Amino acid sequence: MLKAAGIGIGATALATPAGAADAPLVHPGLLHTRADLGRMAAKVRAGARPYTAGFAKLTANRHAQSGWRANPQAVVYRGSGTPENYRILYNDIHAAYQNALRFHVSGEEAHADTAVAILNAWSGKLTRLEGSADRFLAAGLYGYQFANAAELVRGHGDFELERARELLLNVFHPLSDDFLTRHNNAVVTNYWPNWDLTAIACVLATGIFCDQRAIVERAVEYFKRGDGMGSVKHAIPVVHEDGLGEWVEAGRDQGHALLGVGLMGTVCEMAWNQGIDLYGYDDSRFLKGAQYVAKWSLGGDVPYTANTRRKGAIGGWSGSETASGVAGVDPGMTRPIWAMIANHYTKRRGLSASYLTRAAAKAAPEGGGGDYGPNSGGFDQLGFGTLAFTRDRVEGAVGGATASPSSGPSPSSGSGSSGGSRGAGGVRPQASASPAGGGDLAATGTGDAAGWAAAAGIGAVAGGLLLLRRRDQMRGRAGE
Repeated sequence: MLKAAGIGIGATALATPAGAADAPLVHPGLLHTRADLGRMAAKVRAGARPYTAGFAKLTANRHAQSGWRANPQAVVYRGSGTPENYRILYNDIHAAYQNALRFHVSGEEAHADTAVAILNAWSGKLTRLEGSADRFLAAGLYGYQFANAAELVRGHGDFELERARELLLNVFHPLSDDFLTRHNNAVVTNYWPNWDLTAIACVLATGIFCDQRAIVERAVEYFKRGDGMGSVKHAIPVVHEDGLGEWVEAGRDQGHALLGVGLMGTVCEMAWNQGIDLYGYDDSRFLKGAQYVAKWSLGGDVPYTANTRRKGAIGGWSGSETASGVAGVDPGMTRPIWAMIANHYTKRRGLSASYLTRAAAKAAPEGGGGDYGPNSGGFDQLGFGTLAFTRDRVEGAVGGATASPSSGPSPSSGSGSSGGSRGAGGVRPQASASPAGGGDLAATGTGDAAGWAAAAGIGAVAGGLLLLRRRDQMRGRAGE
């Protein structure tokens, strides 16, 4: 038995926390708040698992090294028929993010300096994103990622904050906002959910980073009620009686379904850190969709309602395509998406999400760009969720009761693709932080206690972590 779109179990839309619409935007407040960064650093210093395994994954990645040097371009191209050079951009952005995150955990200034140098180089040179329809993917993916890297160093004395704002507002955001408005002059259902979700992520991240409340509200409104397939009720059109929400892109392929879940989680987390609860919107509809994809990706059987979508250009060619069942899955395919989502629902909210916790445990410790193949799909998420999003259970968070998201961080001014896109399919996790070859993720791929116990049992400590602990011990002896 099915419940059609808009009729979730209980079908209640959780309101935005009181005062969120008028409150100043929080910094840092995209994927990581000041409290989050402090938790990571404290847990790693204490040698706590699985944080140590997550930090080891970060320090082993070649992008997280302070010797990384940027290679900025004036024009970035993505799409067939163009002189594609977008790989330069996503590699540099991930290097900036990883160095910035490493700085916050270790306190090593060289990594902050490297992140700032990379971001300043690009904000001083990049003027346009060009290419086929894939230029919209470049704007969405690399826009939200650039904003997240920049948010981590916005208080650095050498960081060109205004130039970063101008780059987001003048280069990345316009393409993403235009896509949500006109969808490349195509029928609105021509593009699967991940296209919309890259754009929503960029618009939301831009609004937060640039302190533009109207832009934030634009992204939130589209998430809830947008016409495209990326809005939550179109991406998850059916909720079943067992509590699983059918992810429409499961009828396409596994890699893109994983991408969509990861992007929707990214949007929900960034909104949450500004006091906006999209995780719980429409009776936690996203939880139901994420559980569905997790179960399916783990090899479980899930139902699928035939979905026919219109395709084509407005005033041009037209047609339709029907997905009649779920695509096949490779249990070894993964993306670093599960830790963030599972920890929100089980630790912040105290809800049961057994498929999410199993998926998170299986993927742990999550890496980031460079750990999942060399091609674009391996860089669609920023990753490192085991380090960044593992959290203790919120006291009193039982059955959905939890503190308002806006009660965590405090304000501070401191410190998808189309069939023609590259990389259809997916890859198995790579053992090396810098794989020599391999495939490409789809470009745009027991109970809770047992699941988290499995994740916590994964341990690997990098040499840099041991040095960090020894340094802190020496400081303690010296009375610092």
